[in-house]
Amino acid sequence: MISAVILAAGMSTRMGGPNKLLLPYRDTTLIGNTVDQVTGARVGETLVVVGHQAGRVREALAGKPVRFVDNPAFAEGQGSSVQAGVRAVSADATGILICLTDLPLVESADLDRLIAGFEAALASGRDVAVPIYRGERGNPVLIAAGYRQEVLATRGPVAGCKGIVKRYPERVQSVEMPNDHVLRDIDTMDDYRRLTALAPAAPG
Repeated sequence: MISAVILAAGMSTRMGGPNKLLLPYRDTTLIGNTVDQVTGARVGETLVVVGHQAGRVREALAGKPVRFVDNPAFAEGQGSSVQAGVRAVSADATGILICLTDLPLVESADLDRLIAGFEAALASGRDVAVPIYRGERGNPVLIAAGYRQEVLATRGPVAGCKGIVKRYPERVQSVEMPNDHVLRDIDTMDDYRRLTALAPAAPG
């Protein structure tokens, strides 16, 4: 069973004011779109880690099939949110999918491709899956649930999944993606304006 952890606690400091997660996108918001794509993929549960403007994020996701996880230490950085989410995943989880909220082009089919690559690689001892497009590594990252305690024990700049990928390169399975969705992140208002100018239709 794959547990998805969506990181939605950040302060969007590079946006120059607005919380990027709450900006309109498709027929919802950036965070709403991320949740829709994740819950539409082959995952068993979806956790949303909240911190900055937690009440507004919860309101934006009202009625969606997610479980919220509070991260009171969100100001310490993304690693603290990864740890909060990993700590809360179900004991039944076999894999943990760490999802960023600023990759709005990632769709359910992209996530399913990553999950399939992860499952296929387990027999050969590779239990960390990362998506790549034309040689460039993107997000999200999918790790075996057996790394849970190691993720929780790690501190500093390699907290979260970064340390796992760096420490165990022999266990990393690169999953080739057919598009650049896993690379197209949104950090600034200019990024957002370019995104909305594309006006992609929601997949049917």
